[in-house]
Amino acid sequence: MFDREAPRVFITYAHDSPEHKTMVLQFAEFLRAHIGLDVHLDSWYDNRRRDWSAWAVEQWTKADYFLVVASPAYRRRADGTAPADEGRGSQFEAAMLRDNLTKDLHRETERVLPVVLPGMSVEDIPTFLNAHSTTRFHVDAFTEAGVAELVAAITGEGRYPMPERGRWNGGVTGSPTAGPTVVMAGGRDWLTNSSNVRVGGARIGGVYYDESIVLRPASLTTDARGFVEVDLAGRYSRLTTVAGVLDDATEPFQVGHFRIYLDGSPQPECRAALGKPAAVDLDVTGARRLRLEMYREAAPLHPGATTGPSRRLPELAWGNPTLR
Repeated sequence: MFDREAPRVFITYAHDSPEHKTMVLQFAEFLRAHIGLDVHLDSWYDNRRRDWSAWAVEQWTKADYFLVVASPAYRRRADGTAPADEGRGSQFEAAMLRDNLTKDLHRETERVLPVVLPGMSVEDIPTFLNAHSTTRFHVDAFTEAGVAELVAAITGEGRYPMPERGRWNGGVTGSPTAGPTVVMAGGRDWLTNSSNVRVGGARIGGVYYDESIVLRPASLTTDARGFVEVDLAGRYSRLTTVAGVLDDATEPFQVGHFRIYLDGSPQPECRAALGKPAAVDLDVTGARRLRLEMYREAAPLHPGATTGPSRRLPELAWGNPTLR
């Protein structure tokens, strides 16, 4: 399920009854076997004699997230109303939770996740977890849909990601100045361009941009600079792109020089080396003409000397240059 290393999850709960313990075990097995989370539960560690307090501390230091399974016994022990000899393990683990929350409330609120399994209620969540003012996770079935909200809190990948905000037109719909989002590599509204640039895919800094403006000539019989000029007609507000040296560059030590002009006025320049692309986010509100220019920078002849285009072959690109 995960492209990166799976988050490590520790489940803390009380042994209210054999039935509750079995339900927690089934829940943990589902999260580990079917969802792919790196879940750890005490039942899987009873194969030898252990110091359970030391084991709990070890789990605490390694876990990315803590699932607190709500139950009457867990709340009683976590809230400090249970006798000292009742459920010492869950009392100890709840004490560590309280300590972590006191130390860093914002961080631990995101890491400590109260879970309400079938048969339990919000009233079974320990008081210190503020069940009525913070998020709680009701798991009514051990299915992907049943744990979707919980998994979203762990992975940061919700089912309903916030869409990118469009251009604000003062609340007037149908404004003639509102332009669509355009990836310029498609050649739309190009006024002119150098013959040594092409449209195509480019991998820059480990990321593949499928609609890029690429400068990779076979020879330097033409100008060493690659450029395109675009008709904006005042319709756009932002330009976003990534400028860099192609990851598969034959000569890895080249430095790319990238310039942007709005209506003939130069904007802040940027340079990029292999594996170190430059992200561009430029306000183009009201601009009518845009020029993107790139070339391989020559090595200076002496310290302090200004440089221009190199006579060696450039391997550069503007990755997915987009107007909004």
